[in-house]
Amino acid sequence: MTLTTADADKILTDNFAPWVLDLGLSVEEVDERRAVLRLPWSDRLAREGGALSGQALMAAADTATVIAVSAARGGYGPMTTVQQSTSFQRAVVGTDVLIEAVVTKLGRRTAFADLVMTPEGSTEIAARASTVYALLG
Repeated sequence: MTLTTADADKILTDNFAPWVLDLGLSVEEVDERRAVLRLPWSDRLAREGGALSGQALMAAADTATVIAVSAARGGYGPMTTVQQSTSFQRAVVGTDVLIEAVVTKLGRRTAFADLVMTPEGSTEIAARASTVYALLG
C-alpha cells in the first residue's frame, strides 16, 4: 500500500502526543521510502536570539522518521526511537523548515533513516540527522 499525504497526516493526528501536534507539522510529500514534513515558523519555537530551537528541529526529525518508516512499511505500526543523532549547521530564523526523511534500511525489527532539514526557499542545510527505530509490531 502506498501512503498518500492525507494518510500520513492522519498518522500524525492519531499517534502523536498533543505537544508534538502543537508543532504544527504537516506532510508535504510521501513516497515509498521518503517523507517531507513542514515545520512552520513560530515565535513560540524560537530560543533566545530568535533562532528556531534545536529541540523543535529534533522533534520534527523524529516525527518525520515515523512517517517515512510508515510509508516504507505500507502503513503505520508501533515503533520507537532507539537512536537519534543531530548535527546543527546554521540557524533558522523567521521561516518554515522542510524536513526530508529517507529510509536507508528497513529490516524486520529495525529501520534506519537519514534526514536533512532545510529552511524553505534555501539550499543551505540547517541540520542533518540520522535515526534508528525499533519496529514493535
